[in-house]
Amino acid sequence: MPIALDLYYYMFQGGDLDSLPVVLLHGAGGSHLYWPPEIRRLASVRVFAPDLPGHGKSGNRGQQSIDAYAKIINAWLEGLGISKAVYVGHSMGSAIALSLATSYPQQVAGLGLVGAGARMRVRQDILADCANPTTFHKAVKSLISGAFSHFADARLVELAASRMVETRPSVLYGDLLACHEFDLTEKLVDIKAPTLVLCGSEDQLTPLRNSQLLAGAIPNATLKVIPEAGHMVMLEKPNEVASALQDYLTIVSRSQPGN
Repeated sequence: MPIALDLYYYMFQGGDLDSLPVVLLHGAGGSHLYWPPEIRRLASVRVFAPDLPGHGKSGNRGQQSIDAYAKIINAWLEGLGISKAVYVGHSMGSAIALSLATSYPQQVAGLGLVGAGARMRVRQDILADCANPTTFHKAVKSLISGAFSHFADARLVELAASRMVETRPSVLYGDLLACHEFDLTEKLVDIKAPTLVLCGSEDQLTPLRNSQLLAGAIPNATLKVIPEAGHMVMLEKPNEVASALQDYLTIVSRSQPGN
């Protein structure tokens, strides 16, 4: 994996150098591996999937605010010489994408919001367990138990849990604090980028109503619901999510100046 500004990232050159790049932003305690190959290798698309600071193979510390993560990602993309991109974020990654759209609107060509919400409150017991190294495993267990539908393969759930456990407790705690304090409700109407809001029908962590509210408040947004999938919809239903993103990206590309 290449590195820029101390962030490791996965890159797939599916499109030519002039094609609109897509940046995949993972959720709390995750890494680029939470995006399955079907999504990291979208046909005819340039895909970048960074590990956020302190996550995966990236250096530095994790942050404790969504805006701080957004500022880092914007600087990282500028460091790659890319002035505009489509941001596709899952959970905390969707909050970062929303923050980018309101703070750096000229750099955002489109938004894909997966398992998202304008607010992302975290249960106090999970925050407390995550803050204590001796109870960190309880926080991970609580998060994973709510992240998948009962349709999910048990091996997939175990793999996701093992990856999250590898995250430093301080990093996951910072992520959860960032989510807990996030609230972009009043700014959704200002988002001009074409937006796809995507949700699993069985999502327990950011229920379907959250996505419905997002899609209703963002002026140029559409909602796609994936049946029989939970919060980790992209892991449970990778082909369906990839297909929805591919269709959406085709529309975004056609809407760009000069097309």
